[in-house]
Amino acid sequence: MSPRRIFIWFPAAIVFDCDGTLVDTERHWQDARSRVFGEFGLKPRPGFADRAKGVHYTECGSLMAREAGKPQLADDMTHALLRQFTALVAEDPVTMPGAAALVRLAAHHIPLAVASNCPLDVVESTLARVGLLSYFAHVVVAGDGLLPKPHPDVYATAVRLCGVRPEDAMAVEDSVTGAESARRAGMRVLGVGPRPAAEEADQADLWLRTLADPELQAWAHAWADGRAEMP
Repeated sequence: MSPRRIFIWFPAAIVFDCDGTLVDTERHWQDARSRVFGEFGLKPRPGFADRAKGVHYTECGSLMAREAGKPQLADDMTHALLRQFTALVAEDPVTMPGAAALVRLAAHHIPLAVASNCPLDVVESTLARVGLLSYFAHVVVAGDGLLPKPHPDVYATAVRLCGVRPEDAMAVEDSVTGAESARRAGMRVLGVGPRPAAEEADQADLWLRTLADPELQAWAHAWADGRAEMP
């Protein structure tokens, strides 16, 4: 669909990514990775941060070990990564611009869910700390038979739990990996953050710099006020 047409359509459910979309945790993942490399006395190859964004933390631990030339340390680095990240989030949980307002507005009208590559306890505790957990009917994470993003499993499951068809639901994502996951699940996708390169940007129907974008906020309020008509 045309990018602008996302604003003349209204979803029956919204499924949000957590890290970097609802909560400003991407910087915590970056800091955690740096701390782990330092803890093990290792360094990644240039451009590692871009390659690691949106990757499931277990895969990230393995990637870190491989890039440092120490694949045998994959398990140890994975455990250290989660430990460092959890500590950093507990110290400084912050929502992304516009995220809390959009969640609180939408939750009054449609079911909301979260689809994440992070462990369930980390996602729930993070959302609880920023006061958003109660707005979500479902929190779905990779594991227990659900493959991580970019596989469609977490988004497909979240949409099913919300009781709507994938084509009637919208995903909100900050990574290309996550956008691909939602697209493969059959959803419309709103990308948030810096627009990726052209080919990668096509994974989403529209990319906005922030959820505080005025056009997005106007769309959400028009929908909530019942003034807009379905196309």
